[in-house]
Amino acid sequence: MNNLSAVDQSSMLNEVVSGLSREQKQLPSKYFYDQHGSDLFEQITYLDEYYLTDCEKEILKENIKEIADYIGSNVMLIELGSGNSYKTRFLLEELSELSTYIPVDISEEYLLKTANQLRIEYPRISIIPVFADYTSQFDLPVSDSSNQKQVVFFPGSTIGNFSPEEAKAFIDNIATITTNDAEMLVGVDLKKDKAILEAAYNDREGVTEAFNKNMLKHINRKLGANFDTKKFSHNAFYNEDAGRVEMHLVSTEEQTVSIGDTIFQFDEGESIHTENSYKYSLNDFEELVSKWYSVEKVWTDKQGYFSLQYLKKK
Repeated sequence: MNNLSAVDQSSMLNEVVSGLSREQKQLPSKYFYDQHGSDLFEQITYLDEYYLTDCEKEILKENIKEIADYIGSNVMLIELGSGNSYKTRFLLEELSELSTYIPVDISEEYLLKTANQLRIEYPRISIIPVFADYTSQFDLPVSDSSNQKQVVFFPGSTIGNFSPEEAKAFIDNIATITTNDAEMLVGVDLKKDKAILEAAYNDREGVTEAFNKNMLKHINRKLGANFDTKKFSHNAFYNEDAGRVEMHLVSTEEQTVSIGDTIFQFDEGESIHTENSYKYSLNDFEELVSKWYSVEKVWTDKQGYFSLQYLKKK
C-alpha cells in the first residue's frame, strides 16, 4: 500500500520525472531504500566482495576507545541513514554516558523496527527515531538534557553517493541544522585498485543487481509506474577520470515506461544512472569539508581501503 503523504508523493513524482527527462536518464539513489531495499542493502554488507563493512568494523573494533574519547560524554548521537544501526552498537556499548541516540532514516518501517529493538537492548539510552530525508532540511528533537553536545555519525561510504558539489551542500546543511559545537564522525571510502572497487558492486550472488533493480519496483509501487525489471540489466564500473563507481540500469530492448501521465521512451542500450560512489584521498576529503570542519583525527583499516574521520566545526 502507498503510505506516502500527498506532498511526499508529489515530491517523489517530480524528482523521478525530472531525472528521467534528462539526456542521461537518472534517478535519486535515496529511492533504493524502501523496506525491501533496506533489507537487500543489509545483505550486501555481508558479501565477501563488499570490503567496506569489514574495513569499517575493523576500524571500530581496533579504535573504539579512542573514538569514544573524542566523542565524550553527555552526547546526543545523531546517525544519518541508520539502517539496522549495526555499526552504531559499537558506540552504544562503549559510550556508557551517552544521553540520547537519534537514528534518522528515510525508510520509516525499517527505522521504527530497529528503534524498538534498540530500546530493548539499551534501556538506559533515550532513543528518538526521526523519519526524514537527511539530504534535505529536517528538524532534530529538542533535548531534555542541558549542554548536550551533538555528534553526527555518518558511517559507511554514503558521503560518496554525492558529487563533490552535492557533498558540500550536504555538509553545509548538516552544519546549519546542528549546534555550533556539533562534531561529526564520518566514513570515507578511499581510492584503491579498480578491480577491488568493481568487484564490490558486481557481487557473484547478484544481490547488488537486485538492490539496483528494486528501485524500479519501489517507483512502480509508490507512483503506479510500469517498469519491467526483466527488461533492464545491472551495470557497475569505476570511472577513473571522475573518481567514482557508477551504477546504471541498462535497457535491454526498445521500450516505453509510463509514470502517471508521462511516457518515457528507452532505446536498447540506454541507461538510467542510479548511483555514484565517489572515492577520495585523505587530502581530497580534508579539502572538501574545509569550509565548515577541520579533520581532527583519521582512522584507517590495515589495508588503507577505508577511513573513519572525526570532524570539528571551525
